[in-house]
Amino acid sequence: MRPEDFLVLLIDDEPDILDIVGYCLEKEGFRVITAPGGAQGIRLAEKELPNLILLDVMMPEMDGIEVCEELRKKPELKETRIAFLTARTEDYSQIAGLEAGGDDYIAKPIKPRLLLARIKALLKQNVGLADGAKAVKAGDIVIDVDRRVVLKGETTIELAKKEFDLLHLLMAGNGRVLTREHIYSKLWKNDFQVGDRTIDVHVLRLRNKIGEQAIKTIKGVGYRFNQNATQPE
Repeated sequence: MRPEDFLVLLIDDEPDILDIVGYCLEKEGFRVITAPGGAQGIRLAEKELPNLILLDVMMPEMDGIEVCEELRKKPELKETRIAFLTARTEDYSQIAGLEAGGDDYIAKPIKPRLLLARIKALLKQNVGLADGAKAVKAGDIVIDVDRRVVLKGETTIELAKKEFDLLHLLMAGNGRVLTREHIYSKLWKNDFQVGDRTIDVHVLRLRNKIGEQAIKTIKGVGYRFNQNATQPE
């Protein structure tokens, strides 16, 4: 991954942030364009199609959450990574940003080394997918469906066949609760030799590999994938 292969759009109403972060990225080799507000940033994103957008949350007229929502409506920006730059640490702000389509949060004041590490991790998710591959993403987990590869951040997670199929099924549910009957019908079909504890064992193995809070048990019903549980803190 060569930094010069990537275009980064920085949207922030603070001139100092535009200058400092822009300089930091350009020094590393990234191509950088900037916008001082949300509306300008949207227009620039549509025109230039950046690989990554760094987006301030607190901006006048149009805040970062609103900008992110508008960007995610545009098909040509579907694969663009979006990371929020914010001094706000409240859970509701982070949840709102993720629900709007954001991929990560980077706290202010900006620490250059941490910023670069997070940016490279985000961009590497795109690079890790084969051309034309189908991808399913939630939090910091990305599934390359065609190659049957699971990435958690920069780490490849090794899964057995049924573990992969179960994770894919749960993540594709977009946070919906999947009944045990539905899971059985999709993954084991008419295999009557499968025991009652089969799903429980596979869920336990997945939790051990991707995080305890990633899959939530709904008592008496089934399971759902926690869309935000795997997001880096």
